[in-house]
Amino acid sequence: MSRAADILQDLSKELDRPKAEFPPSTEIAGRSREGRPIPVEVHQPEPGAIETLQAFLSPLIHPLTTTGIVLIFVVFILLKREDIRNRFSRLTGTDDLQKTTAAFDDAARRLSRLFLTQLIVNAGFGVVIGCGLWAIGVPSSLLWGILAAILRFIPYLGAVLSAVFPMVIAASVDPGWMMLAMTAALFVIAEPLVGHVIEPLAYGRSTGLSPVAIVVAATFWTWLWGPIGLVLATPLTVCLVVLGRHVERLEFLDVMLGDRPPLSAPENFYQRILAGDPAEAADKAEEVLKERSLSAYYDEVALEGLRLAAADEARGVLDAARRNQILGTVREVVEDLADHDDSRPALDAAAADPETEAAVEQTDESEGTSDLPILAAADLGETFAGRDRVVCIGARSQLDEAAALMLSQILEKHGLAAEALPPNTLLTSGMVQLAERDPALICLCYIGPQNAAHMKYALRRLRRHMPLAILVLGQLSQVSDPKADDKGPLLADAVETSLRGICRVCLKFAAKEAPA
Repeated sequence: MSRAADILQDLSKELDRPKAEFPPSTEIAGRSREGRPIPVEVHQPEPGAIETLQAFLSPLIHPLTTTGIVLIFVVFILLKREDIRNRFSRLTGTDDLQKTTAAFDDAARRLSRLFLTQLIVNAGFGVVIGCGLWAIGVPSSLLWGILAAILRFIPYLGAVLSAVFPMVIAASVDPGWMMLAMTAALFVIAEPLVGHVIEPLAYGRSTGLSPVAIVVAATFWTWLWGPIGLVLATPLTVCLVVLGRHVERLEFLDVMLGDRPPLSAPENFYQRILAGDPAEAADKAEEVLKERSLSAYYDEVALEGLRLAAADEARGVLDAARRNQILGTVREVVEDLADHDDSRPALDAAAADPETEAAVEQTDESEGTSDLPILAAADLGETFAGRDRVVCIGARSQLDEAAALMLSQILEKHGLAAEALPPNTLLTSGMVQLAERDPALICLCYIGPQNAAHMKYALRRLRRHMPLAILVLGQLSQVSDPKADDKGPLLADAVETSLRGICRVCLKFAAKEAPA
């Protein structure tokens, strides 16, 4: 214990001893040595031949591998093309080899036309670029023209790459900026002119691809095969579209990638009026009216669209609100087309888009409008003089009233002032008001499913209240010959299945009443 006490006492003395003072110069020198940075150099060993070759080839390994795989793939396909053709024919079914052969012929024809057109257009582009660079004074203009023609086979990127090399040469040989500016202007003018004017005219619809499909195909095949896929994107997609066009099980490819309208003209009309979009429906109609008459459009497109609506109504999927919306939309479309005459245009205009072209092809001018005269006021007798002498009644629903609206407009275009009336006109109160107007001719429009009992009931009521009126029944739900028992001394004076047919009959009745 005494020794421990001595140790603690000695330790206490050491702690209480004052600190030794160092010279100022020594402290400053130590601080300066502690704050001075020490330079450190790292030396890498010089790369050898193998490292240099590896650094050069690393970025090229993936593209070269993809190119090699594609080339091997193409070579084996070409060597075994007959076997692959026969196997594909077996997959599509041997019961209809005619369709399979037609698909092969269609694909070969489209691809041949595509490649030939590309060759001609790109060669012309190369000639223009080469001559332009020669006129500007760029060295090796022939080489750059050939390179521009070759690189332009690469979609989207080829034209840009072909412009880089001449611009670099122009900037290096000319001390000023004039040669560079003229070279850039040459490509800026030539490429949009060829890409947006000449190519659409030259290619036309030979590829059968939609613009969106071309972009999607280029993205997909580039992601799959790299630059080689970008070059082969259009030909490969053309083959897929042809398969979808001729093989029923692959039809989705044609719908997704092809340039043919996915909806027919009547389906498109029905979809627009169902969506309550009269603006687009009227725009499509005006495009068709550049090549077809108003009555042809109403009969072959609008009336077919209303038949689709009537089929939905019969299935119970078209409620009253939807029918009212369809009627309002059709009314606006008819008002928008009021300025068009019911005559075929003298000069045929080119269709603006595939949908319009398909609608024009679906309309039939065989009946035409040449046998539908335009009656002047002097050609009408007393019974047809003035307004409200001809009425068109929608028999049962808003769809029938929509058909009556179109019929009344066609009649007015040919000199018969007509008015479209709703289905409640056939009720007792409406029948009394109609009898007070004493119309000379009544057109009864049916576009829904046939109901012979309702037709006969409506015709009998009209005949009983207006015995002197001419009754014309429009069975617009069918395209075949009407039933003979719907026409009799107590029923309709005439039965037709089209708007043009109804108009023709009405004009004949009006002409009979005209003075000799």
